[in-house]
Parts: sequence; structure tokens; C-alpha cells
Amino acid sequence: MTQVIKVGGNELDDPAFVKSLVKALKELPAPPVLVHGGGKEIRSLQERLGLEPHYVDGLRVTDIESLAVVQMVLAGRVNKRLVAALTAGAVDAFGMSGVDRGAVKAEKLEHPAGDLGWVGRVVAVRTEVFHRLLDDGIMPVLSPICWGADGSIFNVNADHVALAVACALTAESLVFVSNVPGVLTDDQLIPHITPAQAESLIADGTIAGGMVPKVRSALEAVAGGVAVVRITDLQGLAEGTGTVVTASR
Repeated sequence: MTQVIKVGGNELDDPAFVKSLVKALKELPAPPVLVHGGGKEIRSLQERLGLEPHYVDGLRVTDIESLAVVQMVLAGRVNKRLVAALTAGAVDAFGMSGVDRGAVKAEKLEHPAGDLGWVGRVVAVRTEVFHRLLDDGIMPVLSPICWGADGSIFNVNADHVALAVACALTAESLVFVSNVPGVLTDDQLIPHITPAQAESLIADGTIAGGMVPKVRSALEAVAGGVAVVRITDLQGLAEGTGTVVTASR
């Protein structure tokens, strides 16, 4: 079974979280493609360097100075920390970005709200790069730094990279690991939603804030051929719980 797992960057500087993540990943029946973010550390380093972070619709505006920071954090610090922890946990992991072997190609993302700089959108995935690693029992650990046709480099939202890779691989499962156990209503977990139900919950405000883009990505993945998308937290990753999104019940 091909599985893509995306883990957010807010907890990846916490050794206890990383240790629990490695344990959960090690217990999976087959290695997944692991896509990671790193927004918290990017923001911290930008501020230390005197670069003020700017966002448009939740997307980080990435000028040329910020692009250097994004590359250092995502393809460097966070990626290597994860690979080192996985290797120490006896998981055969290979750290990479979308630039390596041209694995994930992007082009500039045009946004109606303004120029985002070096922010891209995925236009192609070299599936054979991931299949060869997975077939050898190796876990690709993918940072969302992608390449452009002219040799340029783009910062791409990690959720969008995970979505694109899952669709390209026709993955049976895509899991978004966040800091909440799934989609909640009145603090109760919604175990399953269909696209129609998701749109209704977004319209009435039950799904709001940062959960909206995650659910939208889940809906796009299901529409793109991914059989099951799950939104969960680290405990839910280990236990197989969370909110499951499928095309129909």
C-alpha cells in the first residue's frame, strides 16, 4: 500500500514529538513518503535575521532573502533532524527535497491577492523517484522545496506537495498529521465526512481557521484518486484514528 504522510512543522523542534513520530512511523507495515513542513523555525530564523514574515491567505511571501532562509530550514535543519532521528530508530530513511533528481517540479504561483515572490505550485512529480525508494524499503523524507524548469527554486506549501505526490502515486492513503485529533464539532471528533458534508461544515463555520485549507486539500486528494484521506494528530497516526475523508460513504 502506498501511503503519503504530511507532518506539520510546529512540533518538529520538540525531541519528544520527533521520538514519538519515529516510533509511529516504524510500526507502519510499509514505509510511507513523509512530507514535512517547518514554518515555526522559518519564522524564528527570519526574525533573528531581521526579516519580517509576511503572509497572503496563509501562504508565506517568499522574497529572495526569505527563500534562502526557507531552504536552510526545510532542506537543511528540519529534514536532516528527521532523517537522523529515523536512522537512530532503525528506519531506513532518505532525506531529499523536490529539487533532488527533479522529483517535484513547480512553477510560480500567481495569487489574486498579490505577488508571493518565490512561492510555487506543483506541476509535475517524477513518480519513479519515489517508487524506487519505496520498492527498496526506504522512506523518502521530503521537504517542500521544489525546482522550476529554468533551474529556479520555489517554496511550496507542504500540504500542497503532499497532495500532489499522493495523487501522482495514486496513493491508497494520505494522512495529514496536525496538532488536533481531526475535524471537531462541539469538541467531539467527526470520524468520517464526505465532500458534500465537508462543504456544508465549512459553510456553517464548523470547519474554520487552519482546518479549512487542510480539509480542502483532503477533498482535492480524494477527487484526484486518493482512496482515503485522514486528518489526525500524532496519537491518531499511531492508533489509526482521526477524521476520514472519502468520496462517498
